[in-house]
Amino acid sequence: QVQLVESGGGLVQPGGSLRLSCAAPTNIFSINAMGWYRQAPGKQRELVASITWGGSTNYADSLKGRFNMSRDTVKNTVFLQMNSLQPEDTAVYYCYADIRPTLWTSSRAYWGQGTQVTVSS
Repeated sequence: QVQLVESGGGLVQPGGSLRLSCAAPTNIFSINAMGWYRQAPGKQRELVASITWGGSTNYADSLKGRFNMSRDTVKNTVFLQMNSLQPEDTAVYYCYADIRPTLWTSSRAYWGQGTQVTVSS
């Protein structure tokens, strides 16, 4: 069973920063990409950012310049650096990973349990 372990959420004041991390198991065959979605109360889940294991990144247009995603391919961990946070960034942030667990299984998406980010004074 592939489990993603998220950390780094919490409460931050407007203008502040947070760094989220998401770790996938290291005993898997391959990772194609990992990323983050978020879901605010009463809203649909939306893409925040993603990164391929080759290093290509993709960001929601509204977040470019404030959020930065990186990865550690040895530890199978991704990081989301969030700067200049605003109340509208308040949401549950979900990590996902497109993983091929073994040589004999197909790739599929796996999801973390979500971590709450609250931006408030």
